[in-house]
Amino acid sequence: MDFMTAMGQSTLFKGLGPEELAQLERISEPRQYDKGDLLFGEGKEGVGFYVVLSGQVKVFKMSFDGREQILHILGPGDPLGEVPVFAGMNYPANAQALSKSALYFFPRKKLIELYRESPSLAMNMLAVLSRRLREFTVLIENLSLKEIPQRLATYLVHQQSLKPVSSRVKLSVTKGVLSNILGTSQETLSRVLGKMSQEGLIEVQGKEIIILDMERLRSLADGETRM
Repeated sequence: MDFMTAMGQSTLFKGLGPEELAQLERISEPRQYDKGDLLFGEGKEGVGFYVVLSGQVKVFKMSFDGREQILHILGPGDPLGEVPVFAGMNYPANAQALSKSALYFFPRKKLIELYRESPSLAMNMLAVLSRRLREFTVLIENLSLKEIPQRLATYLVHQQSLKPVSSRVKLSVTKGVLSNILGTSQETLSRVLGKMSQEGLIEVQGKEIIILDMERLRSLADGETRM
């Protein structure tokens, strides 16, 4: 997939015109990572951000007692590291390749120069970034404050909203990783999935979850009903 096609499908660059994408292509750097490679570490200077072309990358933090808390699992089209780069901050978490991955890297210094030349490009990207930050803040609050059934419902509703034309949510991660994201155990996750299936909210087919009753699932996610 060429740069223009890949970046045109990215959540960060969607809506930019061919001329603006061509400007970004000039400063981009293609990079390859093997499984287990670290893209950046928590606390390191935010020297640039990435957009995933292929493969998977996890963004995570380590607790004081050595436990890993996964914040995101990112795939093709997803940006990472963009917030600290725009804000002039250090990276707030770690990023590691979960599989052989190809990404485009955008150096912060070159981005700043580009924004000076094209203020409209900067405004467009900041608008998209602002929306992503609002969505992320709401999602994190929901996942941290709710009980496990509500967290799972919130996660499924959010994932389905990324592809609103389909009632299917394809799990791009293992149940072990998903349970880590939701802050629970695999056993509890399996029980909650089973209960949701019994109550007719979802149907589990391998790595796909079919949402059967979106209204009730949203009601559960919003805390209006309980399981």
